[in-house]
Amino acid sequence: MNVLLIGSGGREHALAWKLAASPLLTRLYAAPGNPGIAGEAELVALDVSDHAAVGRFCRDKAIGLVVVGPEAPLVAGIADDLRAQGIRVFGPSASAARLEGSKGFTKDLCARYGIPTAAYGRFETAADARAYVEKMGAPIVIKADGLAAGKGVTVAMTLDEALAAVDACFEGAFGGAGASVVVEEFMTGEEVSFFCLCDGVTALPFGTAQDHKRVGDGDVGPNTGGMGAYSPAPAMDLAMIERTMREIVEPTMRGMAEMGAPFSGVLFAGLMLTESGPKLIEYNTRFGDPECQVLMMRLKEDLLVLLNAAVDGQLEHVSARWRDEAALTVVMAARGYPGTPEKGSAIGGLDKATATGAEVFHAGTALSDGRIVANGGRVLNVTATGRTVSEAQAKAYAAIDAIEWPEGFCRRDIGWRAVERENA
Repeated sequence: MNVLLIGSGGREHALAWKLAASPLLTRLYAAPGNPGIAGEAELVALDVSDHAAVGRFCRDKAIGLVVVGPEAPLVAGIADDLRAQGIRVFGPSASAARLEGSKGFTKDLCARYGIPTAAYGRFETAADARAYVEKMGAPIVIKADGLAAGKGVTVAMTLDEALAAVDACFEGAFGGAGASVVVEEFMTGEEVSFFCLCDGVTALPFGTAQDHKRVGDGDVGPNTGGMGAYSPAPAMDLAMIERTMREIVEPTMRGMAEMGAPFSGVLFAGLMLTESGPKLIEYNTRFGDPECQVLMMRLKEDLLVLLNAAVDGQLEHVSARWRDEAALTVVMAARGYPGTPEKGSAIGGLDKATATGAEVFHAGTALSDGRIVANGGRVLNVTATGRTVSEAQAKAYAAIDAIEWPEGFCRRDIGWRAVERENA
């Protein structure tokens, strides 16, 4: 089978790495890809927003499956348009991708189907949102309704911070994503990531992870797209997984089907494990980044078999088995991130890093005069496995120490919750 992978980040490099290992694969293409993905796939200069052009490429190259990595093309309807051309796609329709594309849509779905989540309000004007914030007080959570590359959420600990976040949304800080705002109650507990592969009817549990959103050690500083992750998440034991499926995932699948938008693809539930049980923070409709990197390192199964089963409505006939080892990934970011990252600095020592046994997934790199250079905010995902999270952590940081990139930085405490558990 020839496969086209859409995307250019660390998530897509991890998917390419896993897909390339499939005996079912004939040829793997990636659009647009990155220098790391080029080691696993043939890069193609496709404008993925031109769905007709993507369709022509698929017909020319006899593509048997398109795997869509990032959320923006899904929300823009690429899966619908390719399916209309007779092309098989792993990823939800635009109507189903509203679970990520509109936080307000998801909150309303939760209210309609009794899915546990934070209390909330939806607002179309700054004045109404500000009035609600002043009534509820702080701490409180402000979210731009639409896609904001992981940066449209403010966990405001003070009233002034909350009001400033409301104003920022309506003043265009996140473009059209902030034209509507969701304000939520502040939930306390442990945050985890839970994944399912879905075929419209069946949801197959597909691993757990914990992400680290804030930029600095000790979980301080602004939110980012994620500074590192590890898998599995110790707090998500079998009983918690079963409860999450019963109370959150299964009602979502039923609800989407009833609304005429059956969900197929990856359903990524961001959960808060509260004293009263798991509550939904938000849905994403694609693999997490950097959670995908640790999931792919632990997955025993042939990924291509599983993705085909999801596309063909056959998930009830397959299973997902996992290696016993823990996996941990550390994001190396460019100086200035999550603000304006400095681009163009040269990165060396990648061969030394992989010689330690780690995998280095490229997230925001480019080739310049034969050298790998930084070309984004999150640039590298250094990923390792170990018998424990502590061991995986030590291996990942040993690989990082072999990389020669003075202009890069990373958190030094990825996995701290699990390490504390292990030491206790």
